[in-house]
Amino acid sequence: QVQLVESGGGLVQAGGSLRLSCAASGRTFSTYGMAWFRQAPGKEREFVSAISWSGSNTYYDDSVKGRFTISRDNAKNTVYLQMNSLKPEDTAVYSCARSKIAYYSGTYFCPLKVDEVGSWGQGTQVTVSS
Repeated sequence: QVQLVESGGGLVQAGGSLRLSCAASGRTFSTYGMAWFRQAPGKEREFVSAISWSGSNTYYDDSVKGRFTISRDNAKNTVYLQMNSLKPEDTAVYSCARSKIAYYSGTYFCPLKVDEVGSWGQGTQVTVSS
């Protein structure tokens, strides 16, 4: 069972930046698509960004496109989320996620929805003050 441990959350003023990290255990990290999701108080968990196993394909929700950048370092078993120009509406618990399926029938999978996630991190709080 993979373990995902996030770090880098905190309190920042609007317009500021944070960099989240997610360290994964195990030797299969480089074969799985990874993603970040977030959940604000009273709201459902929502997709933020995802990255393919090689890093060559990235995906973003429209609300963060142009402000957030996802990346990964397979040698370090780590995925990152660089968050710039933060807004109060970005306040949420951010969770790292691994795809439920790595590869099947010629396709590498990337988790873009909650039900495509096989493993979750514990989450890290990001609070953006106005």
